[in-house]
Amino acid sequence: MLEVCCSGVVGGSPPSSRTVGVSSPGLLASRPKKRRIGRALVEPRAPPPPCDERRAAGAEDVIHALRSADGPAEALERFKSAARQPRVVHTTASCNYMLELMRAHGRVGDMAKVFDVMQRQIVKTNVGTFATIFRGLGVEGGLQSAPVALPIMKEAGIVLNAYTYNGLVYFLVKSGFDREALEVYKVMMADGVVPSVRTYSVLMVASGKRRDVETVLWLLREMEAHGVKPNVYSYTICIRVLGQARRFDEAYRILGKMENEGCKPDVITHTVLIQILCDAGRISDAKDVFWKMKKSDQKPDRVTYITMLDKFGDNGDSQSVMEIWNAMKADGYNDNVVAYTAVIDALCQVGRVFEASEIFDEMKQKGIVPEQYSYNSLISGFLKADRFGDALELFKHMDIHGPKPNGYTHVLFINYYGKSGEAIKAIQRYELMKSKGIVPDVVAGNAVLFGLAKSGRLGMAKRVFHELKAMGVSPDTITYTMMIKCCSKASKFDEAVKIFYDMIENKCVPDVLAVNSLIDTLYKAGRGDEAWRIFYELKEMNLEPTDGTYNTLLAGLGREGKVKEVMHLLEEMYHSNYPPNLITYNTILDCLCKNGAVNDALDMLYSMTTKGCRPDLSSYNTVIYGLVKEERYNEAFSIFCQMKKVLIPDYATLCTILPSFVKIGLMKEALHTIKEYFLQPGSKTDRSSCHSLMEGILKKAGTEKSVEFAEILASSGITLNDFFLCPLIKHLCKQKKAIEAHELVKKFKSFGVSLKTGSYNSLICGLVDENLIDIAEGLFAEMKELGCGPDEFTYNLLLDAMGKSMRIEEMLKVQEEMHRKGYESTYVTYNTIISGLVKSRRLEQAIDLYYNLMSQGFSPTPCTYGPLLDGLLKAGRIEDAENLFNEMLEYGCKANCTIYNILLNGHRIAGNTEKVCHLFQDMVDQGINPDIKSYTIIIDTLCKAGQLNDGLTYFRQLLEMGLEPDLITYNLLIDGLGKSKRLEEAVSLFNEMQKKGIVPNLYTYNSLILHLGKAGKAAEAGKMYEELLTKGWKPNVFTYNALIRGYSVSGSTDSAYAAYGRMIVGGCLPNSSTYMQLPNQL
Repeated sequence: MLEVCCSGVVGGSPPSSRTVGVSSPGLLASRPKKRRIGRALVEPRAPPPPCDERRAAGAEDVIHALRSADGPAEALERFKSAARQPRVVHTTASCNYMLELMRAHGRVGDMAKVFDVMQRQIVKTNVGTFATIFRGLGVEGGLQSAPVALPIMKEAGIVLNAYTYNGLVYFLVKSGFDREALEVYKVMMADGVVPSVRTYSVLMVASGKRRDVETVLWLLREMEAHGVKPNVYSYTICIRVLGQARRFDEAYRILGKMENEGCKPDVITHTVLIQILCDAGRISDAKDVFWKMKKSDQKPDRVTYITMLDKFGDNGDSQSVMEIWNAMKADGYNDNVVAYTAVIDALCQVGRVFEASEIFDEMKQKGIVPEQYSYNSLISGFLKADRFGDALELFKHMDIHGPKPNGYTHVLFINYYGKSGEAIKAIQRYELMKSKGIVPDVVAGNAVLFGLAKSGRLGMAKRVFHELKAMGVSPDTITYTMMIKCCSKASKFDEAVKIFYDMIENKCVPDVLAVNSLIDTLYKAGRGDEAWRIFYELKEMNLEPTDGTYNTLLAGLGREGKVKEVMHLLEEMYHSNYPPNLITYNTILDCLCKNGAVNDALDMLYSMTTKGCRPDLSSYNTVIYGLVKEERYNEAFSIFCQMKKVLIPDYATLCTILPSFVKIGLMKEALHTIKEYFLQPGSKTDRSSCHSLMEGILKKAGTEKSVEFAEILASSGITLNDFFLCPLIKHLCKQKKAIEAHELVKKFKSFGVSLKTGSYNSLICGLVDENLIDIAEGLFAEMKELGCGPDEFTYNLLLDAMGKSMRIEEMLKVQEEMHRKGYESTYVTYNTIISGLVKSRRLEQAIDLYYNLMSQGFSPTPCTYGPLLDGLLKAGRIEDAENLFNEMLEYGCKANCTIYNILLNGHRIAGNTEKVCHLFQDMVDQGINPDIKSYTIIIDTLCKAGQLNDGLTYFRQLLEMGLEPDLITYNLLIDGLGKSKRLEEAVSLFNEMQKKGIVPNLYTYNSLILHLGKAGKAAEAGKMYEELLTKGWKPNVFTYNALIRGYSVSGSTDSAYAAYGRMIVGGCLPNSSTYMQLPNQL
């Protein structure tokens, strides 16, 4: 039977020969981004592992014969018999079948025989071969367990030869088990088996990917020590790895050694050298290598040119990009879409989008059809240059004429929206991509998550995250990092920690950026201890802290004010692989200046240069800020002058130093500084920036000096716009000094400053608030005369003014004019008119307008209902007010604090204490925080109802809520305590309010004088009277009546009449109550 089977095999087709190529992972120059090139990669491919040179004819017949054997013993005999046939060669499949059969029957010895045949006949092994052997020997863990399995294999008689050892090393590296491959190499050497050049190359590539420079160099020494001559590929790997580690002297020594050993560097070696030099920013050195190649017999090829374009583009060297492109054209390498796309991409990288667009058109004119990645490169350039319209036009062209946009095209737009802070548009583009049938990959998911993380839209981010997982897309480190950042932005710190540990649990190895993000998140949450715990866990994660890690920790310690710990960590950085950089120093300077260690900050600023780190604007600005904060203005000015010798002050500098100049009266210096700033290119001289600057000056220097500086600025003619005037107008109006603001405007007009609509609006608003309606109307007329058109806000202000002055017909005329000018009435307009009608006692007309608007689809706001409710309650129409409030809720218009205050006050006036308390509780239950007015109303209600203790309870509650009682609140409680004869508490509260900076008014003094007098404490009442005089208050009839009553109750007739005399002399007319309080002299 065996002979028949064998005959069948032999009688088949003659064996054919073929070589199966398996490419290595590749380490050398990585392929330029987003483009295809003629050669698959820059570096040469490592040769494949040895494989069957012969293909056995009728291999399936051999396996069929083995399968049909009666038991493992017969199968083994057939296997050995076939091996003896001259024209039959076993295949991997037949050998693996026999190994598995012997393993299944526990015949380890026979497994050794099968494996021996494999090695003698040079049958290719695969991962399955070794996995079967390991299982047969009881070794768990698959291929990764090779170092453990080898000695057990040897004991079982399964001894590897050079061919098989080399294959095992290759399989381990290919499977990602680099360290295990090195262990197998060491066993191989111990067995006296010398690896091939290819095996050494494979190990060097694997170690190089891990940036393990020392292991790569050790392997090179091992090669030389064991007589294995390195080839160009081996040396090139070493140069690549040394360059990545910035060890260029050693890389150049390797290059020299190659030439000395007669191993001439090839085009790939030189291309790799160019790439690593560019990556290190050594552009001129890279150019030197390139021009030397041009003069040698190793001419740059297409890949060299594309690599240089790619790297010069990344480094922002536009001149070199064009230089290389011209050389590329001269050498004839601009003949295909890859070359054109390379230069388009490089030009876009350096911001020369116009030229990139021209080259794109040139490519099409030459008949070279752009491909997807050509369009994508130009779209990317347009978006980077903020030419969104051009990018979108190109996208639409692709969509109509082809090639159709791919996932990466959409990702470019998603990235653009995310970085522009338009997260909603980013998610919309993401959904559009899916609607086109493009299944998002992890890159697309990460792009949309970036925008969502930036805006803290955690809900949307979670949806995208879970959707990716549901589609079978495995989140990567970037995905998890974005989710951590999103949780941080949304202040969901516990969720951020959970995501980090989910990442580890899902076998996604965190990188140091993810860890840095988590540390930053924890510190921002005030959980510094946990941040440090994560830092200490870095080693367990096989991660090394980077300068970013240290800088994050330094920033956290700085926020906690831990200066000593900051300086200790700085020392640790000096001895680490990541010495302090500019960000480090600026972080520490910020910590020192904010924590009262400005002298240390000055020392650090001066010492930075000696440590190889030149201070930048941020460094100087931080120290200037620290000095200004401590009011060390002369030193701040000195540092400012030093800085100007090497750097140009920016907006932050101006905002720090200028307010200080104004405060200490250095107006000349302030004027010179701002003039210099305005003249420098790129300075921020827009309205918003000038507003912020003047607001800072006002805060620091006060109103008087700020006005002085603004006048000097205007009179000098440096700027004749109203950018610096508008903040002054707003500031004065906020202080209820609209008249002063008006006079200031007149003065600035004399300097030639012309007002814009915004400044007029601010002044008119201030005047209306102070009921200076005539002046406001005059300004409104002036605006129109000068051609400064009123806007919608101006008209609404005038409507408010007319309403407050109860000039309803004129108010309606202003509305008509507003419509003629093209401004439609908005809800603000109608709310203003309704409010004006109510104030003018035209409540029914206001209600009619409201219902008329509602019938036209008007959407009311709380500001619509507020005046109506207030009018109804003050008119005593309690039931109508309650009906309107319920109607408001039915329309879906939620009540706010102002609405509740109106209701509370209305029921207070009506004396409905129970209703006031009920409304207050309802307000709290609805999640609306009562303000000081709410508390004042309920306290007043309770005090008047004789429920003083309840009023005091609410007073304590408002303090617990972090609210500050105002004068009205204190007056109500002082009066309530006085009426309850709790005078000691009343006086105590009086003293407390003054300690808090609240100045008592005449009502306060009158209340205390009255209640002290009624209690027979005329002397104390008299002291209060004297105090109010010294505080500048003018007594009124109530003051004198209270004082006279106190003296009368105490039996001090003379004092009572003396007080009456002072009243008459002071010009205060008595009333009937005065005469009733005077004691009878009879």
